[in-house]
Amino acid sequence: MPFRQFVLKVHGRCNLACRYCYLYAGADSGWRDRPAAPDDRVLSRAADRIAEHAAAHGLPDIALVLHGGEPLLTDPARLGAVVDRVRAAVEPGCTVHATVQTNGTLLTRDRLDVLARHRVRVGVSLDGGLAAHNRERVDHAGRPSWPAAARGLRLLADHWPAGYAGILSVVDPGTDPVEVYESLLALRPPAVDFLLPHGNLSAPPPGLPAPASAPVPYGDWLCAAFDRWWEAGRRDVRVRLFEECIALLLGIPAATESLGLQPFTAVVVETDGSIEQVDSLKSAYEGAAATGLDVHRNSFDEALAHPGVAARHAGEAALADSCRSCPLLHVCGGGQYPHRYERGSGFRNPSVYCADLQRFIRHVADRLAVSLGRQGGPIPRAAHDGPP
Repeated sequence: MPFRQFVLKVHGRCNLACRYCYLYAGADSGWRDRPAAPDDRVLSRAADRIAEHAAAHGLPDIALVLHGGEPLLTDPARLGAVVDRVRAAVEPGCTVHATVQTNGTLLTRDRLDVLARHRVRVGVSLDGGLAAHNRERVDHAGRPSWPAAARGLRLLADHWPAGYAGILSVVDPGTDPVEVYESLLALRPPAVDFLLPHGNLSAPPPGLPAPASAPVPYGDWLCAAFDRWWEAGRRDVRVRLFEECIALLLGIPAATESLGLQPFTAVVVETDGSIEQVDSLKSAYEGAAATGLDVHRNSFDEALAHPGVAARHAGEAALADSCRSCPLLHVCGGGQYPHRYERGSGFRNPSVYCADLQRFIRHVADRLAVSLGRQGGPIPRAAHDGPP
């Protein structure tokens, strides 16, 4: 499976210091040894390598994600030039879908105008639509980022709604899920994706292991948010996790890092030109995302052959025995790869969120079965047997 999503680190530093950040406050400190921003040689070579890979595999379209750190610490004109360079390098007929993933605090009308001219859509990371939901998202002086982020989101929705890609939101089980969902709706995103905080069996996320009185806090949170979304009577907003869980329950392949057995086809180019696996792996241990390759000397096809990437493409074969025998296998897929890590045994383990994912998937299956009028059990056949 070729790479289809290319994450280009256009800035290696961030203007925020979110307290849960796995990248700057986690197990991997490699960012300290890299330049704050890539030079023109790295960007040019990365564009060539992306085009080379797309041509070699006959890809009709690719996703280019401008990432950080905080990518808007870079001049938007330079971001536009990077996207133009990739579009010029790929073969005719290959469409480049460009997005910048930002914390929203630096969005201005001028910056949006530049991004619009270069057809770069804007995704925003935010943990809810109220100040209380974003209390962990602070700047380096400990000041809240919410006022600036809220201004940025409203500007984006008002000034360039066509360029609004959506919101990524990290789940906090201490918040009210319905309040979080409805407050995000007020920011008018076309899509929302709920993310579980990065943790693993050796470094569990907040609230896990859970008390007996609330054994699946993340699963309960997702179920409550799902019910609010499901019972609306119409689709208020696309919620990727919910829609892809439904698709997988129906036996429809879905491409997501969080669920299912489909190979994950993203790759990262760091500010020094290093080719790495996705950043979420850095929550496991120092160097977990490294491949030893770079765009100056190596192709992305060489990265496909890296053992770490191959493991992500191995599907069921890479899972623990208990996962392979689970009736939810083809929906859960073992959960997100970094969440399976345990010091001493690697990644062949059930997810630290195993119980939470079971709670959520079974709940969605129950709701879906009722809607479809199924008899003989709450979980559609695909959840037991995989795609027909």
